[in-house]
Amino acid sequence: MKRLLLITGFVFYLLNPGFAQNYNPLQIPDTLVGPTFELNMIDTFRQFFPGQQTITSGFNGNWWGPTLIMQKGESVQMYVHNHLNDSTTVHWHGLHLPAVMDGGPHQIIPPGTTWSPYWKVDNAAATYFYHPHLHEMTEKQLVHGLGGFLIVRDSAEAALKLPRTYGVDDIPLAITDRKFTSDNQFRYTDAHYGDTVIVNGVMNASATLPAQVVRFRLLNVAQERAYLIGLSDNRNFWVIGGDGGLLDTPVVMNRLLMGVAERYEILVDLTGMEGKELKLMAFNASLETDVNGSEPVNTPAPFGNKLGRRNFMILHFKIAAKTNNPVTNIPSQLIPNTQLDTADVVKQRQVVLGDEPNQNIFNVRSWLDGRFFKFDRIDHYVPLDNTEIWAIKDESAGSHPFHIHDVQFRIVDINGAPPPAHRAGWKDVVYVRRNTTVRFITKFSDFADTIKPFMYHCHILFHEDEGMMAQFLVVPPGFQIPADSTSAVISPVQNTNYPIEVFPNPASSVLFFKGPQDAGMYYADVFNELGYNVLRVPGPDAENGINISFLPQGTYFIRFTDQKKRMYIAQFLKLSRE
Repeated sequence: MKRLLLITGFVFYLLNPGFAQNYNPLQIPDTLVGPTFELNMIDTFRQFFPGQQTITSGFNGNWWGPTLIMQKGESVQMYVHNHLNDSTTVHWHGLHLPAVMDGGPHQIIPPGTTWSPYWKVDNAAATYFYHPHLHEMTEKQLVHGLGGFLIVRDSAEAALKLPRTYGVDDIPLAITDRKFTSDNQFRYTDAHYGDTVIVNGVMNASATLPAQVVRFRLLNVAQERAYLIGLSDNRNFWVIGGDGGLLDTPVVMNRLLMGVAERYEILVDLTGMEGKELKLMAFNASLETDVNGSEPVNTPAPFGNKLGRRNFMILHFKIAAKTNNPVTNIPSQLIPNTQLDTADVVKQRQVVLGDEPNQNIFNVRSWLDGRFFKFDRIDHYVPLDNTEIWAIKDESAGSHPFHIHDVQFRIVDINGAPPPAHRAGWKDVVYVRRNTTVRFITKFSDFADTIKPFMYHCHILFHEDEGMMAQFLVVPPGFQIPADSTSAVISPVQNTNYPIEVFPNPASSVLFFKGPQDAGMYYADVFNELGYNVLRVPGPDAENGINISFLPQGTYFIRFTDQKKRMYIAQFLKLSRE
């Protein structure tokens, strides 16, 4: 009988996506607090429907990993263990860090390998996230549940009277939608929109929230769909932050459009509502026709879906008693943000979002500047410390969420007009509408690298995988930029052996190294006797050594690559940890 009720309730939900009443408890992701973080990527299962389980993947679990809590100014060490059957990468979306630590398509983590990047947290307090970024596999791996929140805290945000009790009045919501096959498996290669809303891994989710001001950290992790966020009783809410930090002042809104990978923090005042219920909605029946998700239900594959051009529920919540120390007022001021001065701009660039010519509109591929991504092509060289304006021009048939790695930016104008107040803060994703040009200003500070590039791309997952992506190098002073800087290629690493010393040998916990005086070590790869790469260390530190404590006992080879792309190979014996 219980099984029948579950099936009946699910059918009702599919037919009436905005009004289902059989709710499931919202899950709040666990937290990990630094400065050291350990993440295990695994293939597993999740029970979405009665009957066969759905094959999923996850960080430290079977869907959507733990929320990483970092403090601005602290140095963090990551240990990312890949137990998947596929290679992958992990991108720290929105963070300002060296390219070699960024986790883009170039920082591949083979199966059975540990990747151990580290960096000093330089971002302002905001909601970021981490996710796979393996070229041509990003959609598959994210669809299966790989990803997680990353929250940065700082003293300026901590001084404000804002809700910040995680999971109580500070609620992270990873919003997406999925389509399933008849045997309960994910569809994605022929389905870019889902039929079912999933929030933090839960369908038809419901939460109990206190009767006070509540903070929602909203993240759109759909494959393609944009969400027009609002509340079921049409009450106002306050936007307090975007991708890269808090705004100067809260912005009162009634509807909030979110493209893929955008984040917004909003405050909802539930004071005096104890015992009542409310719903966070997507009012997508009101979407304009160029917005992703505005396609009607009967649109041909791969765009047709049961949520197309409809209003539907994202989260139901019951309102309970307020907490002992509630926030009951909306602050009038937040963080005074420093503006970049357009007088300091030394370079302006343009990126055109377009479509490959194709007679079939349902099979067209989108590209950047009339070409698709190539691993060995650098599309732009950016001198270190340049302040630049980038103009992102959409000449395609639809709208695109444009994301750039390395930097946060501020929108200068949209078709010549200033951005609305809620989009005027720091961002790393901008939703560029059809026939629109968005200009943003940014500064490329801190991290120069002549080997590994940063990416920029559309964050619609299948667009990214199909090659709507390009890359740039941030280069140091004195670097000779090629005359034809739009077609230069990344030089291959020289396959030459040079002497290097590793010690102690045998080693148990930490391995140190010493090489030629002119060799700044760039990367270290450890291989076992069978030739499998078991550890990848970007920017190995000669002073602190390399942590090998988690490797099994045995014989290993370590290969260093220096800044001149020369290779150094040594052998060492790993003993059991003392």
